[in-house]
Amino acid sequence: MRINERRSLWRRMKPYFTVFDGPLAMILFLLLAVSMVCMSSAGVDFPGRMEGQVRNAVIAFVVMWAAALVPPQTLMRLAVPVYTFGVALLIAVFVFGVVKKGARRWLHIGFDIQPSEIMKIAMPLMLAWYFHQKGGLVRWHSFLVAAALLVVPVGLIQLQPDLGTSLLVLASGFYVIFLAGLSWKALAGLFIAGAGSLPIAWSMMHDYQRERVMTLIDPTTDPLGKGFHIIQSIIAIGSGGFSGKGYMQGSQSHLEFIPEHTTDFIFSVYSEEFGLLGILGLLFIYLMLIARGLIIAANAPNLFTRLLAGAITMIFFTYAFVNMGMVSGILPVVGVPLPFMSYGGTAFVTLGLGIGILMSIQRHRKLIQT
Repeated sequence: MRINERRSLWRRMKPYFTVFDGPLAMILFLLLAVSMVCMSSAGVDFPGRMEGQVRNAVIAFVVMWAAALVPPQTLMRLAVPVYTFGVALLIAVFVFGVVKKGARRWLHIGFDIQPSEIMKIAMPLMLAWYFHQKGGLVRWHSFLVAAALLVVPVGLIQLQPDLGTSLLVLASGFYVIFLAGLSWKALAGLFIAGAGSLPIAWSMMHDYQRERVMTLIDPTTDPLGKGFHIIQSIIAIGSGGFSGKGYMQGSQSHLEFIPEHTTDFIFSVYSEEFGLLGILGLLFIYLMLIARGLIIAANAPNLFTRLLAGAITMIFFTYAFVNMGMVSGILPVVGVPLPFMSYGGTAFVTLGLGIGILMSIQRHRKLIQT
């Protein structure tokens, strides 16, 4: 009788322990292993930083597990409320937000939250729902409505100001619009319009944003000021050579020449200590993550899940590309973390939620009615 009871209990509990997509879970495990090794070195001068990284990973795991249990049909029903709630919070930030370091990005509700992070998932969720409602009847005015849905939160985030997050939310929405069938002619028109509006955009940028662009063009114009951080980051990456200086042997990071070396600039620490071989290994892990996400998107059973999975996957690509580009001096510094590597609880949770949604789409693909 006890054996039968145990079997019955396992049958009831089994769905909660088999929600993970094997390949995706293995890729994430490898990435977190690299992250913990790198953080144990980068955070050695920051008491509690390593413990915080472990805590963030555990919270992200729980969020991922919970999201993987939620059927895509439920996600579809939540799209409009979550988007509306996110926009309402952004408006609340604009009116009641907490100012830190000259930016109004947080709401204090006993503790500080950054509502803009919600939009990184809410935006593709909303647009995927919108295009799914249109079915195969997506016309040019449908893209205009989608663009309006995208511009509202992006504009509110930019007013904080938070260029990095606004670009990520913009990218997450753009990927859905592109995957929904935006024509190449329209893309060319957007590119031309964007290029033509650069002078206007430049005049609307904040002083610190202009300084970042000018520093990107030539950091040596102010090597001890605005260009110091990026110069030191480039030195750290280059000094790693082929095989790196070795674990805990990075001089640029441990002598504190690299700024924010547990957060935005952690790739510089990793590159100095593990060199080109380590960089290629990390790039391979990210490529596997992106490839697996695109496979899940390709196998998704309906338009909503295809668009959502494709956009979330490309968000991971954007995170990695922008972070590596900015610390290498290819892109302006905009404060974008390296996925599952940089220290930060909010980003970890957001990324864990994205992984969980991909797992949910893969797990429920046979149960979804097209």
